[in-house]
Amino acid sequence: MTAEKRPQNAAVKLHTAAREVLAGGVSSDARRLPGTPLYVDRAAGSRLWDVDGNSYIDYVLGQGPAILGHCPPPVVDAIRAQAGRGIVYSAQHEAEVTVAQRLCAMVPVAERVRFNTVGSEAVHAALRLARGYTGRPKVLKFEGHYHGWFDPVLYSVHPAMDAAGPAERPQPVPGTGGQQLSSAADLVLAPWNDLDALRGLLEHHGEQIAAVVMEPILCNTGAIVPDPGYLQGVRELCDRHGCLLIFDEVITGFRVAPGGAQELLSVTPDLAVFGKAMAGGMPVSALAGRAEVMDLITDGAVAHAGTFNSHPVAIAAAEATLRILDEQRDEIYPRLFQLGAALMDGIRAAAAKAGVPMLVHGPGPMFQTYFTTQDRVRDYRDFAATDRAGMARLHGLLLDQGVNMVPRGLWFLSAAHTDDDIDRTVAAVARALQQW
Repeated sequence: MTAEKRPQNAAVKLHTAAREVLAGGVSSDARRLPGTPLYVDRAAGSRLWDVDGNSYIDYVLGQGPAILGHCPPPVVDAIRAQAGRGIVYSAQHEAEVTVAQRLCAMVPVAERVRFNTVGSEAVHAALRLARGYTGRPKVLKFEGHYHGWFDPVLYSVHPAMDAAGPAERPQPVPGTGGQQLSSAADLVLAPWNDLDALRGLLEHHGEQIAAVVMEPILCNTGAIVPDPGYLQGVRELCDRHGCLLIFDEVITGFRVAPGGAQELLSVTPDLAVFGKAMAGGMPVSALAGRAEVMDLITDGAVAHAGTFNSHPVAIAAAEATLRILDEQRDEIYPRLFQLGAALMDGIRAAAAKAGVPMLVHGPGPMFQTYFTTQDRVRDYRDFAATDRAGMARLHGLLLDQGVNMVPRGLWFLSAAHTDDDIDRTVAAVARALQQW
């Protein structure tokens, strides 16, 4: 596709109609963008086609779930077969046992599992469970980390710097109007990748903190890998102070390794939550953890419920997806890292040739591009200092080139991407940066 603006006639008409009936014209704030949002007609493999017939190499992948690409036949077949047998039961079924068994085999922390529908629910369940297990009220979270849109954790995800407080002792900043601000009383906020700051906060609040919750690779604020030894240090501090360590692996789970970031980084939490990639695009999430902790649910001491938990069609998709990821791990994961490294190298080279200051960093199966002169981004404060408006502009330029990435600069790779996709994408980035 050339640098000319892509046709959007049908999309404009749809968005005009949507604004009359959908609040903000979209169904999630993450899709609220300047101008007309992308209206997708269909998807297959590494590609999207919009309602105007434009084709895109897709690196959004539904915000990460389509790890096998869009509409992988084994997953589609599993969904179709289960839908023909029954869509919802409000009863147990064989596939949920099979998926739970596979999760326990794949994920280091998983001795027991419970299913939910979306990641926010699973996080909420994990926090309740941690409070029930420890008898403590508070949770420690990190600035820049996102754990869903529920009130108790929607603090200081991307706060304005004039409200965020000092870097070593950040202040909780609510994420939305209408938030129940009383929940901040049970929240302790810390800077990430700073063991000294965490040590001080735990020494001060430790007897009240039920859990330390984090994204083990920070993906909602860049794609930031923890400093060497940092997660090991956090694990030791949690053990010392008797609080649980919770990994939010909604994004990293099954994307960076069959057992998630905890396998890749060799640190095992007490509880972990999963979603997105585990079902290839269907809405299912999971809470997994040590049996001693999870058995508070078994005993009925901590409540956990939901009409759509272990939804048969979603679980069928999870069974197919996880089977492929598990059985073909030696082919899929090295390939994801290889493709990611090739694309990162190509984007770096294109930016250097164009004379545009850009940092490209991340594990590979997902990575982040930043407009910045910094040589590292370690936490939210570093991320906030990058040119985020420029990254949103690049997103628009790349759409005109037939490439779709997450507007904040995050890129996801799938097993369906090809070497040709990478070459075409690097060429599109080069053309976009020539317009910078």
